[in-house]
Amino acid sequence: MAKQQDTKKLFENLSGAGKSIGVLTSGGDAQGMNAAVRAVVRMGIYVGAKVYFIHEGYQGMVDGGDNIEEASWESVSSMLQVGGTVIGSARCKEFRSHEGRLKAAHQLVKRGITNLCVIGGDGSLTGANLFREEWSGLLEELVQQSLIDEEAAQNNSELHIVGMVGSIDNDFCGTDMTIGTDSALHRIIEVVDAIMTTAQSHQRTFVLEVMGRHCGYLALVSALACGADWVLIPEMPPEDGWEEHMCQKLSENRADKKRLNIIIVAEGAIDCHNKPITSNHIKELVVSCLGFDTRVTILGHVQRGGTPSAFDRILASRMGVEAVLALLEASDSTPACVVSLCGNQAVRLPLMECVQMVSAVGLSFENNLNTYKLLSYHKADSELPNSSFNVAVLNVGAPAAGMNAAVRSAVRVGITEGHKMFAVNDGFEGFYKGQIKEIKWGDVAGWTGQGGSILGTKRTLPAKHLDKIAEQIRIHNINALLVIGGFEAILGVIELSATREKYNEFCVPMVMVPATVSNNILGSDFSIGTDTALNYITDTCDRIKQSASGTKRRVFIIETMGGYCGYLASVGGLAAGADTVYIYEEPFNIRDLQSNVEHLTEKMKTGIQRGLVLRNENSNENFTTDFICQLYSEEGKGVFDCRKNVLGHMQQGGAPSPFDRNFGTKIAAKAIQWISRKLKESYKDGKVFANTEDTACLLGMRRRTMAFQPVVQLKDETDFAHRIPKEQWWLKLHPLMKILAKYKTSYDVSDSGQLEPVTRIRPKKAD
Repeated sequence: MAKQQDTKKLFENLSGAGKSIGVLTSGGDAQGMNAAVRAVVRMGIYVGAKVYFIHEGYQGMVDGGDNIEEASWESVSSMLQVGGTVIGSARCKEFRSHEGRLKAAHQLVKRGITNLCVIGGDGSLTGANLFREEWSGLLEELVQQSLIDEEAAQNNSELHIVGMVGSIDNDFCGTDMTIGTDSALHRIIEVVDAIMTTAQSHQRTFVLEVMGRHCGYLALVSALACGADWVLIPEMPPEDGWEEHMCQKLSENRADKKRLNIIIVAEGAIDCHNKPITSNHIKELVVSCLGFDTRVTILGHVQRGGTPSAFDRILASRMGVEAVLALLEASDSTPACVVSLCGNQAVRLPLMECVQMVSAVGLSFENNLNTYKLLSYHKADSELPNSSFNVAVLNVGAPAAGMNAAVRSAVRVGITEGHKMFAVNDGFEGFYKGQIKEIKWGDVAGWTGQGGSILGTKRTLPAKHLDKIAEQIRIHNINALLVIGGFEAILGVIELSATREKYNEFCVPMVMVPATVSNNILGSDFSIGTDTALNYITDTCDRIKQSASGTKRRVFIIETMGGYCGYLASVGGLAAGADTVYIYEEPFNIRDLQSNVEHLTEKMKTGIQRGLVLRNENSNENFTTDFICQLYSEEGKGVFDCRKNVLGHMQQGGAPSPFDRNFGTKIAAKAIQWISRKLKESYKDGKVFANTEDTACLLGMRRRTMAFQPVVQLKDETDFAHRIPKEQWWLKLHPLMKILAKYKTSYDVSDSGQLEPVTRIRPKKAD
């Protein structure tokens, strides 16, 4: 592969030679733990350290023996796609006692392990911190008991600990998402989507109980992602009389011709008197008050099971690598830290600060709660403010899963803000043809889980039809535009805003929300639809690899979409455990192809049976998927055979993932609130007039914040010929895929998380 020259702070300066790292999973299991273990093992070995599996959590550390085993590169092969934890997890009473921790210290010193990577919940991490605080005292005791000598105590005098939070509950302060949460949401949404079809058939009410202990995150986000009628969570105990309110809401929804009701209950839900609210109690309520046919489904341990989602694999891989870097940089004065995610940024936080704030409700949770409240309760027209503004919503470009969730959110938030909402069918093409109609609250019911674009979407740009579009804006008195779409959407907003001097009709607030599987929109780290496409790629790669089990050695060449943007191939490769990825952003030649084949051939001579190569569709016009497949077939003769697979439009289809539903819902709600503010600011003398740069914006996720950025300012940062940003954040993840695939490469760690207090990780509000 082409070598990257980098003058930034590189991790080649960080050596693990002479160091030993122990990795363990503790407490409840969570999908993605294996991806974290794999990343720690491979990164540790890569930097020259010895890495040990500690089987069965703290119990294995106390018992020692075969429970502590040196890991090899191959020992974590085919681990990425497996749910649960392969190295086992156990809740250990013995480690809670001083004697238990003394035994554990002895076992570690015997093997020279002074770096621990603990993957678990708050209890597991608290235990690890106590162990570190007692370490020097434990060594003194071991010397006094003649179990170790002074030299061993001297050589192992410092214990460094880095934690990763593996918990489906997402109940850890300081991180936006814990490892396993996204996969648990996938399980819940799969069940909800299945239940909705049967509930609709019989006009039933379903009460779903989800896990989460004392945290309502899973319940709240799944309620957002499926458009549930009612949600009960421990963080928001309902006031007295909630039973009547809930039954009234269910009754109103049925009167609006909605054939089903979904109520989601967190297992720790309580009322304002601290009395538990059970799913059976809710069923009895609905049956006695309304007489509705009601069923209860308790999801239980289904939520912990199954394969990890693409998001969890990428999160765990990023955190695993970050954990090893943190251990390499740790000193005696560094407190035990947790590596976590804030927005799209890896951060390191003092472990005990996070644990002490564990009961605090995070900003991410608050945002979800506020959005749910906005979308779930339809006030009577008389209760709504009357803004007298008309706002139009349209989809532009190729369809992307999650577009419908964004439209639903925009329509409902717009109505709540007092606007009249208009839907434009078929993008700018439908706009100039006059395919515009008012859209009401009930019209978007059930849209959250629908794939594709219900409004219809086209790639047509507005430039050739400006007169007709201006005429339609006049006819319908449109005061603001929300454009949800891909590269054509941002081009459309740029074209409209550029002609404001000529057309007063375009002097209205406009905001674009990115929705494209390619993730090639400048100004946003993520686009609606990308996560669904990544999950499809990851699932397909898992199946393809499995199809070769039991056969001779085989390599698969898989082509992904994305135009010239290599995001899907590169990040999909990280999530699927690819050996090589070919992307346009990293030019490659025939010598690179040759060295990749040789690299794979060497791997196949060990115990590895399958190879996976991902190629972005436009990575190179001459080195096509067919060419690469034929080259690998020829060069690998006698060692492996080769098969190819073009994933095509399957990546654009299917029901949106929980992430895309949630992201689409929240980003569209924020966009409409921005439109409301801009409408008030630009309303003078009985009309809206907005012609400044900051009234034609793109709303995107930038590192830690959701930011509104004028589209004019984004033009200079875009490569319009190839429809990609000139700088792309995810290229920093590309070397991770190579490192985990055993390639020697440069990895820029200048962006690596520095230890910071928990209070600083709160994202700033960006307007």
